[in-house]
Amino acid sequence: MTPLALCLVLTAAVLHATWNLAAKRAGSGLPFVFAVGVVMTICYVPIIAGVAWFGGGLHFSPGDWFVVGVSTVLKTGYALYLQRAYRKGDFSLVYPLVRGSAPVIATAGAALFLGEFPPPIALLGGLIIVAGIFFLTHGERLWQRRPGRAQPPRGALGNALIAGSFIATYTVWDRNAVAYHAINPVVFDGLTNIGLTVLLLPFALPRRAAVTAVWRDHRREVLIMAILSPLAYVLVLTALRFTPVGYVAPAREVSILIGTYLGARVFRESDSPRRAQCAIAIIVGLFILATA
Repeated sequence: MTPLALCLVLTAAVLHATWNLAAKRAGSGLPFVFAVGVVMTICYVPIIAGVAWFGGGLHFSPGDWFVVGVSTVLKTGYALYLQRAYRKGDFSLVYPLVRGSAPVIATAGAALFLGEFPPPIALLGGLIIVAGIFFLTHGERLWQRRPGRAQPPRGALGNALIAGSFIATYTVWDRNAVAYHAINPVVFDGLTNIGLTVLLLPFALPRRAAVTAVWRDHRREVLIMAILSPLAYVLVLTALRFTPVGYVAPAREVSILIGTYLGARVFRESDSPRRAQCAIAIIVGLFILATA
């Protein structure tokens, strides 16, 4: 990985952990996601119009629009399941689980669908990540039901893993969009976020009161996510234009340590020392995976 790509990805990691903290604080599901989408749409429409005006149009082929459409659906699913996970589980549990599972799935997907095969040592990194996630989520307790022993919040775990799968899928898919279809990263992210808002509109209209309440009570969180989320992902998309998924996806997960720290300091969540140890193990695995 080049120094430029690493700088882009690490900056994105800090921004990503920050906006996820805001999402956890809001924790209101579809109304929050839709409110964020509306703000992103308002910001992106003039930007995309300006790019089209000065660039002589978007010049999208039917295949380009198909790529945008699929990515829109994937990101909508990710946003909704992420909010579900945050409503049911601690930030320092959900965030590392979502972020840690994604690169393993993304690396496998890149090998299967893009022909980007990492060296054999990358398998070791993947196994370390899986082990870290296993103990982070108290995997050993999933089949051990004992009186007085707290069980992992399965709703949070399931939704977090689904969100991680969405991340992995759209990371591989979006690499194809910016690297092989050569779609401008800003335009691509803008169109997918506008599409997300359009997709959620029929479901948000009957819940107008809830959307209004989100804007009234969590305006700050909405604005943080609406600004930092696109900025972080555009940086990732830029790195993906000249760097394989197998390197970008693991490197950006340094945000796991940031998220675990924020969960302990901001939300004062329990079991923080063990979760920090598991997060460090995941980061070690990611480092091996990224440098293999």
